[in-house]
Formats: sequence, structure tokens, C-alpha cells
Amino acid sequence: QVQLVESGGGLVQAGGSLRLSCAASGRTFSTYGMGWFRQAPGKERECVAAISWSGGITTYADDVLGRFTISRDNAKNTVYLQMNSLKPEDTAVYYCAAAKIMVAGMDKSEYDYWGQGTQVTVSS
Repeated sequence: QVQLVESGGGLVQAGGSLRLSCAASGRTFSTYGMGWFRQAPGKERECVAAISWSGGITTYADDVLGRFTISRDNAKNTVYLQMNSLKPEDTAVYYCAAAKIMVAGMDKSEYDYWGQGTQVTVSS
């Protein structure tokens, strides 16, 4: 079992930056693919970024490419999402997720464990 705890959300003005962190419990973190998802009110949960077990493979949604960066530190059991040039349409609850495979993609069905989410609000 893996427990995931997100932090770093908050209120920021358009154009600003936030860095989300996701701390994972368990000894197998370094073997899991990880992803960051978001869900806005009335919308489906969507993947914004995914990273392989080693960090060597990263994938991004088109609308965050060039603005968001996913990274991980396996020694700290933590995955990060650096968000720059934030837009009001980035407003959502952001979730961290872990997949019991080394390389996971953008499909939420690939993920086995989920955090509780952290709110990101971008004002215009």
C-alpha cells in the first residue's frame, strides 16, 4: 500500500508560479510510475504530467507543455510539479497518483493509488 500526500497548492495571480509536492510512503516508490492529475469543477479528471520510475521519461498534456515540469527525488520519496506562467484555466484540484508499473502514461486507469488533492486557484 502506498499513501500519497500533496502539498503546495494555493492562490496565485495569473503569470505566477507554484510548486506542488507529493510525499509517498512505502519502500517501492522508486519502482512506480507517477503522475499529476487535475480536476476542475464539472470536468473530468485529466493528466497534466507523468514521469517514469527513474525520471528518464516524462510526458505532458499539450496545454501545460513548456509551462509545467514534473520531477522526482527517489531518495526523498517525493514527486514535484513546478508550474510556471499559470493561467486562470489551470484552476483545479491537483492530485498525485502512483502506478504499479515503471512507466505509466496519461490514462488515469493505469494508476493504483491517489492522494487527497490540493487546490490551485489562479486569479486573473
